[in-house]
Amino acid sequence: MNGPPPGAKAFNKLAVQVAGRRHVPVWAVVLHRGRKSGKEYSTPVAVLTTSDAFIIGLPWGKGTDWVRNLRAAGGGTVHWQGRDERVTDPEFVGADVALAAAPAVLRPALKRLPGGGDFLRLHRSR
Repeated sequence: MNGPPPGAKAFNKLAVQVAGRRHVPVWAVVLHRGRKSGKEYSTPVAVLTTSDAFIIGLPWGKGTDWVRNLRAAGGGTVHWQGRDERVTDPEFVGADVALAAAPAVLRPALKRLPGGGDFLRLHRSR
């Protein structure tokens, strides 16, 4: 995939207003800094959670700016369920890891995600 579809930027502006709130457990906001500009960015994402990590689908591929920013910095912050959590050690994982973390009801949808089954795991700092 070459990147987000037209309209994604407008969707993100709306989604970032809702994502990360206490009663919206599937959506979070990834806070990251630009590799060159140093500017802080907020990107809404759908997350799967484990006790020690967030797992995020990459429907637009591994080369999106927010993924590259997190990898270059070695982590960032995830705003989820009304709180900020520092995350480190971003690593690419396969669909098998995401499916293991997903509730049974979400597994069929995960198998149909665009992006070839690529996911990013962000480890929660403790």
